[in-house]
Amino acid sequence: LLPGSLVDISTFKEACKEALRNGKALASAKPVLLGITKASLETDSFLSAASFQETTRVLTDAAIKGKSDYLRGLKENVIIGKLVPAGTGMSRYRQIDLEVAGEAPVEADSPVE
Repeated sequence: LLPGSLVDISTFKEACKEALRNGKALASAKPVLLGITKASLETDSFLSAASFQETTRVLTDAAIKGKSDYLRGLKENVIIGKLVPAGTGMSRYRQIDLEVAGEAPVEADSPVE
């Protein structure tokens, strides 16, 4: 982590765990409350940030830096028309076989007649 950088709490905790494992000094931090605009633009997802404000700047910055969006949030999955990672859209629910009493198992992706 760089001094003065803004990171979410989970990234900070992971960096501290890594530092402890490697015998390095722990990072120090203080919580910062961001406004809605700043918080939306600071997200890891450039698609999510671009959908809020400053679209041209966010997309240009992402292209210049060669960023990748791993599509982990709801918003970016809705933007591209993909199943959202929540409810029945979660991968663990997509890998199940359905079975009706007295009938052969039905594959989850098989067409319904």
